[in-house]
Amino acid sequence: MRAAARALGAALLAAALAVTAAPAQELSFDDLEGWARDDHAAALAAFRGSCDLIRGPEWAPLCRLAADVTDARAFFELFFRPVQIGAPPALFTGYYEPELAGSPTRSGRFAHPIYAKPPEMNPRSIWHSRAEIERRGLLRGRGLELAWLDDPVEAFFLQVQGSGRIRFPDGRVMRVGFAAKNNHPYRSIGAELVRRGLFKAHEVSARAIRDYVRRNPAAGRALLLTNPSFVFFRRLDDLPPESGPFGAMGRPVTGGRSIAVDPAHVPLGAPVWVEKDAPGPLRRLMVAQDTGTAIKGAQRADIFYGTGMAAGEVAGRVRDGGRMVVLMPLAITLTAAGR
Repeated sequence: MRAAARALGAALLAAALAVTAAPAQELSFDDLEGWARDDHAAALAAFRGSCDLIRGPEWAPLCRLAADVTDARAFFELFFRPVQIGAPPALFTGYYEPELAGSPTRSGRFAHPIYAKPPEMNPRSIWHSRAEIERRGLLRGRGLELAWLDDPVEAFFLQVQGSGRIRFPDGRVMRVGFAAKNNHPYRSIGAELVRRGLFKAHEVSARAIRDYVRRNPAAGRALLLTNPSFVFFRRLDDLPPESGPFGAMGRPVTGGRSIAVDPAHVPLGAPVWVEKDAPGPLRRLMVAQDTGTAIKGAQRADIFYGTGMAAGEVAGRVRDGGRMVVLMPLAITLTAAGR
């Protein structure tokens, strides 16, 4: 029995290493702090939302089984094994779907546009930087404006979040999502403020950045240009209002249950156990359904906190350690053991 367990453990690690070059360690469900107290049914609902899109033949039977499961905890414990990929501590941040005031046309109040992708841009190539786009007016007056916002820093943060809801003066709401990016690397505005000695690392948050830019309009606009990455949007007219925004898998993400990961280390669609440290500690099974420019590494995740100002306040404060553990399908390990 012990020999079979060792063989299965070795197969499990081999399966994990086939996904990532990072070191992998097999764990048990007893090693997951708070596992028994989680709402596994909520995690299963999020998993069902994108499981049919996961790459690899071992996932398809799990997706079919998940459709009829009544005991969610037993489902995960029977058909998955926990694998820690990479070495903790993890770095957890948060993101959300903003809801912003805007207009379909420019006015004195609404003067800061968000743009659709220009037709000449190749999404696989590096395009102009944010500074070049803004200073040279490369998008201005071309009919690419999807909506106009009343605050340049909110237009910037909408690009950071990648999706949002824009409420027009007549009450209509436009939902927008990621369409393309200029493929320049993301550069953190908070890190730049720390580098300049204007803030200490523990003082940086989304609210602190907003306040600084608003108090210092000229210097603030120049600060935003230090991030060369630029995001283009598309309208999401067919997305129900009760759904979260689309993630990288093309399916809606779920507040408190979806995370953005680095797909070079974590399979998109996989369940991931999150142990996030205080403040606001979390012990929760989530699903890797999104990616992000700044999300790099095996122990790195961005937690989706939901829609609106309250979610944004929480997400903007998150920069915490902990660890993340990927649940790998048992079918993968059995196949590897047989080989």
